[in-house]
Amino acid sequence: MSKTTSADVLPVEGGLGNEPLLAVDNLHVEFHTRAGVVRAVNGVSYTVNPGETLAVLGESGSGKSVTAQAIMGILDMPPAHIPKGEIRFKGTDVLKLSEEARTQVRGQRIAMIFQDALSALNPVFTVGWQISEMFRVHRGMSKGEAMKKAVELMDRVRIPAARQRVNDYPHQFSGGMRQRIMIAMSIALDPEVLIADEPTTALDVTVQAQIMELLAELQRESQMGLILITHDLGVVADVADKIAVMYAGRIVENAPVHDIYRAPAHPYTKGLLDSIPRVDLKGQDLYAIKGLPPNLLELPTGCAFNPRCPYRQGNCVTDVPPLYQISGTRGSACHYWREVLDGDR
Repeated sequence: MSKTTSADVLPVEGGLGNEPLLAVDNLHVEFHTRAGVVRAVNGVSYTVNPGETLAVLGESGSGKSVTAQAIMGILDMPPAHIPKGEIRFKGTDVLKLSEEARTQVRGQRIAMIFQDALSALNPVFTVGWQISEMFRVHRGMSKGEAMKKAVELMDRVRIPAARQRVNDYPHQFSGGMRQRIMIAMSIALDPEVLIADEPTTALDVTVQAQIMELLAELQRESQMGLILITHDLGVVADVADKIAVMYAGRIVENAPVHDIYRAPAHPYTKGLLDSIPRVDLKGQDLYAIKGLPPNLLELPTGCAFNPRCPYRQGNCVTDVPPLYQISGTRGSACHYWREVLDGDR
């Protein structure tokens, strides 16, 4: 078994200097397939600080979940390949750690809630067994001690009659309760960063609000950094501090949450906002962004959004827009961000 070197040792307290808790820097992820190279993530950069919530938005296939899986170190490699980029946790690039060292980060210091709770939970083991496994494996607890911790966690995420239900199986719980069990598993070891991948998918509106409220409460208690991955702008309005909008593997806009809602600076973000149902537009047709997301095997030249963009001009087809810095906290990957901000067209 390989030994963990000094370079593999992560700092225990805080970041280094002004280093964020988690920093993704120019990350690229490719999948080598028989059909060609799928460029799923193309230079993504974002940061998360203690107690901060970053919402990562975009349609299916935009690269949101692949970026999260790269952070967690759970991509199948091959076919996945990370040709360049850094993922720094407290100043240490986890991509350069040995597998042994990464297992000390995964689940314990950076945890993830997966989007399909029923599929993520093992149907042949009780929920108590699955939660308590975290303590048996990572904390060396006895079976009895670990089960007691499992009950405490189920109480913490507000599962009624936790002591009686700890020996129930996943199929015996509702969708919302299964999601609470997934949250209990993810926070079992008190992680410093929590990634929630579509945590409210397939849940009704009332349960969605309860899950988001629970995540916000847990974050306040522990000051963990939270990355919320979703395609629904309506879910994040009250919980996020800042938003990163992804399209075709790139971040096309990032900004504090209120700036995004007040005045989007990218046509794609504007389209997402216009697609949200509104009470004042009752009876009118719901807006939809025209066209389909691009094939990642054959991305369009220039801006990947140009085939669907109402602001498209000649240079949009030929020149890939950089992430223009609109202010110190805001950027837009659109040649015509000023026109979008001004509401022209």
